[in-house]
Amino acid sequence: MNKRITLIQGHPNPDGSHFVHELAAAYAQGARDAGHELHLIEVAKLDFPLLRDADDWATGTVPETLIEARHQILWADHLVIFFPLWMGSMPALLKGFLEQVLRKGGGSLGADPAKGKLGSRALDGKSARVIVTMRMPALVFRWYFFAHGLKSLERNILKFAGAGPIRDTVIGMGEGGAVVRTKWLRRLTELGRRGA
Repeated sequence: MNKRITLIQGHPNPDGSHFVHELAAAYAQGARDAGHELHLIEVAKLDFPLLRDADDWATGTVPETLIEARHQILWADHLVIFFPLWMGSMPALLKGFLEQVLRKGGGSLGADPAKGKLGSRALDGKSARVIVTMRMPALVFRWYFFAHGLKSLERNILKFAGAGPIRDTVIGMGEGGAVVRTKWLRRLTELGRRGA
């Protein structure tokens, strides 16, 4: 069954020259080849302010520059979020984007203002996959650092807003050599074909 997929490229550098960009392109190609519909949101190419005030969080509106991204998130059956691990978590720009599009107030995704709380299941019925690249071995990230930055995104943002199931793919040891890179690009192409 074909899916509607929204891919969120969370690398903060807009030049597209990093391995995480190649991985996202491989996923997108696989998804399109399999007949899935796909929208791409490149966070680094969007201009938006960071939230700085609790009142704005509760009652403000989503910036005009993010309205289309918000619609693409609502449209999707499946969300795929790519980012490099920075200081143990997602880059600040990606977090700022998610805070804006999932904010509590202003008729946005994250809440029903009548209920007065964040995460009123706006992402109900949407599955998600989070794909993270890092320089350390993936096992060290998962077993020594307990994958806190990844789990925070999955539990405190995506699951809280209703997404599920949520799966992740952790790609360690940086970009690796050509053989390793090719293996991961093939794996991501296959995930895209499956819409997984």
